[in-house]
Amino acid sequence: QVHLVESGGGLVQAGGSLRLSCAASGRRFNTYIMGWFRQAPGKEREFVARISGSGITYHRDSVKGRFTISRDNTKNTVYLQMNSLKPEDTAVYYCAAGQIYSDHRDSYDYWGQGTQVTVSS
Repeated sequence: QVHLVESGGGLVQAGGSLRLSCAASGRRFNTYIMGWFRQAPGKEREFVARISGSGITYHRDSVKGRFTISRDNTKNTVYLQMNSLKPEDTAVYYCAAGQIYSDHRDSYDYWGQGTQVTVSS
């Protein structure tokens, strides 16, 4: 069992930065694939980025060069550094943990409660 708690969301102007954190409880954190997803109002939850236990990463095309996923296995924490934010990045951001290196939300077994990110123009 893994319990996930996100933090770091907020209101920021376009072009600004935020760093999201996701703290995980439970053992064997380094064996989990960690992902970030987001859900804007009226839209489906979409994949943002993922990272393997050894640090292999993948980001969706629309955030490449702006967002960076990372993890610290000694702190059981995964991060999402978001730079050059755009109004279209506005969403609730969720972290997730699973055993399959995938973009699909059904591949993730555990989810946090989400943190709101709002980017004003």
